[in-house]
Formats: sequence, C-alpha cells, structure tokens
Amino acid sequence: MPALTTRALAGLAVTALLLSGCSAADDAMKAAGVGDEDDRSSETTAATYDEPTLKASVKKGATGVPVDTELSVTADEATLTKVTVSQPGGELPGAISDDGTRWTAGELLEPGITYTVKSVGEGRDGSTVRSTTSFTTEALSLDQQTYPSVAPLDGETVGIGMPVVVTFDIPVTDKAAFERRMHVTSTPAQTGTWSWISDTEAHYRPKAYWQAGTEVSVDLDINGVDAGNGIYGQEDRALDFSIGDAHVYKVNAQTYQMKVYSNGDLLRTIPITTGKEGFTTRSGIKVIMEKFDVRRMNSETVGIPAGSAEAYDIDDVQWAMRLTYSGEFIHAAPWSVGSQGYANVSHGCTGMSTENAGWLYGMSLRGDVVEYTGTDRPMEPGNGYSDWNDSWAEFKAGSALS
Repeated sequence: MPALTTRALAGLAVTALLLSGCSAADDAMKAAGVGDEDDRSSETTAATYDEPTLKASVKKGATGVPVDTELSVTADEATLTKVTVSQPGGELPGAISDDGTRWTAGELLEPGITYTVKSVGEGRDGSTVRSTTSFTTEALSLDQQTYPSVAPLDGETVGIGMPVVVTFDIPVTDKAAFERRMHVTSTPAQTGTWSWISDTEAHYRPKAYWQAGTEVSVDLDINGVDAGNGIYGQEDRALDFSIGDAHVYKVNAQTYQMKVYSNGDLLRTIPITTGKEGFTTRSGIKVIMEKFDVRRMNSETVGIPAGSAEAYDIDDVQWAMRLTYSGEFIHAAPWSVGSQGYANVSHGCTGMSTENAGWLYGMSLRGDVVEYTGTDRPMEPGNGYSDWNDSWAEFKAGSALS
C-alpha cells in the first residue's frame, strides 16, 4: 500500500479526534452557553441568602447600661420597616436610615428605667423578621445629674446686649462634650459663640450687639451627656426669644449726664449722679439684669454695716434696674435731685429724678445696654452680664471648642 502523505495523516487524526471527543466538545460549549436551546439544561440554581437578622446595639437583658449610650438597631440581609422603643411615659424617638439598614435613637437614655426595643423588617427573601430586646439603664442619684437653667425665658423680648446664660447646678468638667450639644440659631443669622464663665455657667453672645428684631432659638441637647467625674446632663431645654429695639444708654460720670438712645436716635439727656469718692461707679459696658418697680435697698447687702456713717436702709426705692451682682442699680433718687447733673453723691448707683426714672423704666428691657465712662474703676469679669467688656477674641477664647 502506498505511503500516506503527511497532510492525509493529519486529516485522519483530526477526524478521529472529532469522532472520539464529541462528548467533551459538547460539554465545553454548554459550559460557555453556546449550542442549541434544546441541548441546554433546564435546571436552575435557586438564590441563597444568609439568615436575615435585626440586632440592637445593647445586649438583651443588659443592666446598668450607661445613659450616654447611643441606641441603634441594624439590619443584616434585611430592611427595617419599623422600630419602637418603649419607656415609661412614652417612646424614645428615632429614625430609620434611607437605605433601611439602621435605626438610630434621636435622644440619649434616662437613668434607672427599662427600655423595650421592638423591631420589624423584611428579609431579602421576602420573609418578615422580628426582634425584641429589653435592657435597664444605670440608676443615678441627684448628685450624679446636672440640671440647666436658662435666661432669657421662653417667649421673652430682651435688649440687644442680652447674652444666653446657662447655669448648671452641678459642675461640668467635660465642657466640650456639652458645648457640642448646645445650639443657638438666629434670624437674621449672626456670628456668635459660647464662653464658659465657670464650671457651672456658660454664656453665648454674638460678635456685636444683637440686631434689633432678631429671633433667637436655643436648643440644649444635653440630657444623658457625660459631664465628667461621673456626672451626666439631665433634662434638655429648648426656648425661643426675641430682640427688641436697640436701646443704648450712655452714662458719663464726669458730666453727670445719661444720653438715652433707641435705634440710634437720641431720645433724652437725663441729669444723673453716680458714686462718690470711696464708692466709685464702675466704668465699662453693663447690661440690665433685673427690673423692680419698688425695691428695698439696705447698705448691709453691699458691705456697709448698720450704724456706720454711710449706712442706709430705704424700703421703697422706685424704678430700680440691676446692673451688677455687687449692687449697682439705676433707680429713682428724689433725695439727690439737687446734685443730679452737678455732682456724684451716691454709693455707686446711678440716681435720677423719679419722673426720669419712671420714663426710662417704662421703655427698658432686660438686656438693654448701659455704657459707662468717666471713672478709673473698671468692671470686673463676671460681675453681672459683663461679656461685652471682652473683645471678641477674648470672649471666644472661653469656648471649650476654640
């Protein structure tokens, strides 16, 4: 038999491979998704998911949970549809994230109570998922809680110099943690900052006097916040107040006159008397803190003993407006009318006629500004609402976040 050519041998080999390997070729094409529809497998693999779960951030049955815990619920292989957290007196507010994977409480926790967290969600496989968790927070004594009080009052109309004054009954050492949750907003917007006067008192003021007509909102979100040294904030506070007309009273102790301005207009120049030698009235920016249509004034309250040559005790001083904690007032002083406009004869207060004092009292607001010049005795820090005697940089340096 004649010898086969190389090309013929190759052809035979390919034919053999095609005949013997058709099964393997078919398998390969099927794996690649190629071939007649009738040849493909009709079987499909069902999608598989992990088990859907809803989990609270606090362990079920936990006790002594810190009140500054930020409670949350997370969903795995599921979407949250509803979360309720019951507590004595109502429900803890919160919100589900846009993607439905997390619920976050809107407030921190209260001491010594039991919370029950009930969550409902939908698994990726369409199933309904439920979870219930209960836990109890740590109990706190009153000595472990600090409560705030706030001035101005809700709804009050005050003067352009009025700071927001927050006083705590127990010292705050982690001032930064508190200040981050102490918010003041105004319309129109004005730059301002907190400044800590002490461990128990913080003031907020704008960079310049408030604009007349401003609306101010205060939100103290400090309930449950760690104040340091085992103390926690207790009781959120929220209030709104308004700024009235721009009243600025300019007192010159050397000319014995007070000029009364409202919204930039000079309304009246009033003859006055201020503190005599040994009782010099302080110069600087003061703010009206309190108003009394009648007030008893006794020298013992300012360190002048009864029976001394300078002692006094007057039951019915009219139209008195406090400017300092140390006892400086603006008030009616009918006994010194002959000196008003000519000499300083008081024990530090600013006296004027009863008619002028009544007129001024009637237009004045808590927070109105009284600017004193003409003496060599300055205002002391913290002696009243003395915030305006600091430069903006000095005041801002008192912020725990500066």
